[in-house]
Amino acid sequence: MQLRSSSRLNKQESDHIVEKTDKKVTKKRVTKSKAHPTKVVEEKITTKGKDVTAATPDLTTLLDIGDKIPDLTLLSQDGKEVSLREITKKNKILVLFAYPKASTPGCTRQVCGFRDNYNDLKKNAYVLGVSADSVNAQEKFHTKQHLPYDLLSDPKRQLIGLLGAKKTPNSGIIRSYWIFVDGKLKFKKVKVSPEISVNETKEHIVDLTKAFAKE
Repeated sequence: MQLRSSSRLNKQESDHIVEKTDKKVTKKRVTKSKAHPTKVVEEKITTKGKDVTAATPDLTTLLDIGDKIPDLTLLSQDGKEVSLREITKKNKILVLFAYPKASTPGCTRQVCGFRDNYNDLKKNAYVLGVSADSVNAQEKFHTKQHLPYDLLSDPKRQLIGLLGAKKTPNSGIIRSYWIFVDGKLKFKKVKVSPEISVNETKEHIVDLTKAFAKE
C-alpha cells in the first residue's frame, strides 16, 4: 500500500490522502491543520491502467503572499461581470480594498480617499473596491461619491473570505486592502483604518514602480 499526500502535506497538515490497491483507488479523509491549510488537493485516478494526478483549486483556503488571485467573477455596481483573472492578465498591478458597508461614514472616507488619489494610482495600477453590499447599494454609493473605479458586490463574501477579511463566520467585513502583482498576492493588510488603507497603498505602488523601473 502506498500513500500519496498533497505537495504541502506534513505531519501537522493533511488533506485527501489517496490509498491505492491493485484493483482500485480509494480516498481517505483525515484532519487538516487550520494553521497550515493545503491549497491544492491532489487525487490519483486510475484510468485504463494509468495513474493520473488531478489538481483541484481549493476555494476555501485563505490566500497568502505569493498565491494566485482566485478565479472568481463578481458583479460590479452596474451589473457587469468582472473576472479577477482577466483583470490581472491585462494589468500588472491590481489594488483591491474591502470596506464593511456602503454609504457609512468610515467607508465613505475610504472610497473617497481612493477616488481623490485615483489619478496617481491609475498610472500604474487597476483599482477595485469590494463589499458584501448588493449591486443596487453599490450603484447608489458609486454614483453619490462620483467614483472613477468599480465597486464589486460579494454578498456571499466568497472573495472576502478567501482574502481573510470576514469579521465573523456569518456576517461582517474587516476593512482591508491587498495588492496583486502579475496575478499574485504581493501585499496585504487586514484590519486597517480608511486613511491608512489609502496611504499605504500609495506607498506600495510607488515602491513597486521604482523597482520595476530598475529591472
